[in-house]
Amino acid sequence: MTAPARLAALRVLRDVHTGRNNLPTSQAVSRATLTDPRDRALATEIVLGTLRWRAQVDHVIQLASSRPLHRIDGDVLDVLRLSTYQLLHLKRVPARAVVHDGVELTRALGAKGKHSAGAYVNAVLRSVAKTVTSGDSLGLPQPSQPSGSGQMDRETDLEYLSVSMSHPRWLVARWYDRYGFDVTEQWTRFNNGPAPITLRVNTLATSTPEVTEKLLECGVSVEAGAWAPHSLVVTGGNPLTTDLHDRRLFWVQDQASQLVAGLVDADPGDRVLDACASPGGKSLVIAGAMGDQGLLVAADQSAARIRLLSETLARVGPRCASIVQLDARRLPFGPRFEWVVLDSPCTGLGTLRRDPDIRWRRNPEDLSRMASMQCELLAGASTAVVPGGRLLYATCSSEPDENQNVVTRFLESHPGFSIQAPTAPHLLECVDDVGFLQTRPDRHGLEGFFAAVLRRQAS
Repeated sequence: MTAPARLAALRVLRDVHTGRNNLPTSQAVSRATLTDPRDRALATEIVLGTLRWRAQVDHVIQLASSRPLHRIDGDVLDVLRLSTYQLLHLKRVPARAVVHDGVELTRALGAKGKHSAGAYVNAVLRSVAKTVTSGDSLGLPQPSQPSGSGQMDRETDLEYLSVSMSHPRWLVARWYDRYGFDVTEQWTRFNNGPAPITLRVNTLATSTPEVTEKLLECGVSVEAGAWAPHSLVVTGGNPLTTDLHDRRLFWVQDQASQLVAGLVDADPGDRVLDACASPGGKSLVIAGAMGDQGLLVAADQSAARIRLLSETLARVGPRCASIVQLDARRLPFGPRFEWVVLDSPCTGLGTLRRDPDIRWRRNPEDLSRMASMQCELLAGASTAVVPGGRLLYATCSSEPDENQNVVTRFLESHPGFSIQAPTAPHLLECVDDVGFLQTRPDRHGLEGFFAAVLRRQAS
């Protein structure tokens, strides 16, 4: 009998690769079919690991295969991928069990006319397993060694970073040219590692020490986040199965995202517009900073994102928040808000650790397309800022095209705004000389987020 976790993992991978569903939705559906927590954990690990290491896995499959990857049926290729990932990276799983289940998964696809693929999958996986267990070379590219002049070979390094470290070549080439080999390798290692569960304490209902103590009583160990106040990093147990979660004493949110939201130092009674608010984590942080007093308009453009936003805010229930569906490029009002927050849609290239499928869905052309939209959104959002008010622009992208370049273009056409550098002590290490906040895996151990606070002249 095929392990339920591997069958569930295959379904998710097929959903993602065929575009039938996105990764979070497909995973949620998959988890609902698995009653054993161990199966849910294994299925998640297989899916995320296979997506993270896809380029490396494909390289190893190609060496063991008698046919090129582009000629392998999509269903069969995903069976090979998830099985090869386990053989390479999940050492506690017996190789014979992985090979057996790979063949059984392929046979289960027989209704689609793939009866004969079982023998092929068996041959490929047995070859990979033999190479792994014997300790033979997998033929993976290695980084270059410095030459006599101290220079490394760029093409050799990019081959290593794109194949062995499993990142798109165009993206690691950008990082390599900006930061060099060492930083780029650190970044890829970070993206290929597991992401911890990070919580943000609901300070409207409780305190960080109280939640820490109550979680420990429930068998969940946490440690204070190194960067964001009121953040807790889970080191053991599952906080989402406790009644503390049901009582809305915290929500899940990365530290980098919390830092960005913390830039909004709105006072009680202020008016704040969160123009692209879904899924709602930043709105919750802002409501806490306001003491739940004043007006927080949490907005987004699509009905689907409004539904997600509504679910998030309903869980915690800030009284100062109102939800509105609107397009930030064409706001239906003039300058009304002391703060306007634009957490802009972007490529998401700073979040490859948590969203590994993004690395294979994005391409260089997405950067210019996104930047054009971001410029429109930023210009539109600026019209709602009162004189003396502030505009926060933020993305979860690693690329200057969507970050510094967008802000620079905006300031050139909007001379009434200027950069206001964050001054909070816990933020200073993340702020550059210009005044931009940017978190980086190699410097901070955080996902790559960017933010700029822009102040409008008082008159």
